[in-house]
Amino acid sequence: MKQKLRTTIASLMLLGVLGGMTAQEKNQGDDKGWISLFNGKNLDGWKVGENASTFSVENGTIKVSGPKAHLFYTGAVENHTFKNFEFKASVMTRPGSNSGIYIHTRYQEKDWPIHGYEVQVNNSQEDWRRTGSLYSIQDVIENYAADDVWYTEYVKVQGNRIIIKINDTVVVDYTEPENPKREGNGVHRILGSGTFALQGHDPGSTVFYKDIMVRPL
Repeated sequence: MKQKLRTTIASLMLLGVLGGMTAQEKNQGDDKGWISLFNGKNLDGWKVGENASTFSVENGTIKVSGPKAHLFYTGAVENHTFKNFEFKASVMTRPGSNSGIYIHTRYQEKDWPIHGYEVQVNNSQEDWRRTGSLYSIQDVIENYAADDVWYTEYVKVQGNRIIIKINDTVVVDYTEPENPKREGNGVHRILGSGTFALQGHDPGSTVFYKDIMVRPL
């Protein structure tokens, strides 16, 4: 009986400790397992084909400004081949700018990447598909971010499900069907595995990326 009482008291004390934890303490576990893909100094671990000058490092960020180009992660993390993961980056767009984050893609020397999915970055450019869209698959028409302000773009892939958040708001929750209907180059718009890429969309766009992180699952 005494042993049972001591066990009950210990359990209640533990609950009291947990109940008194701050939000910051409770969330500390959320920071575990994240790996940086960008060192803030140079583009080591990244590769670009045509129009390489579109990408540069400025004040600890990747600046995207120039003709159409794509910067692919080719570094050592997971041998740059990801299947199930969480990805996040801090992004800031200038007015009228368009960009994108590709997932499950592979290096191409030129043209728009045909493999994987594009997650849209666009708060005010003429393309109506807004930031967070799973481009041409599940599109977002509302603005959940603004130009000239840093925001967080988050992507989770687990199995055949893709979740996209903008500043912790879920804007896309897509489950890829067993046999997705795709046409033309779109046949490669499917989940499998691959790397990440940042898009330089056009000479009129300027976008900044930093705190580019992945957490393999």
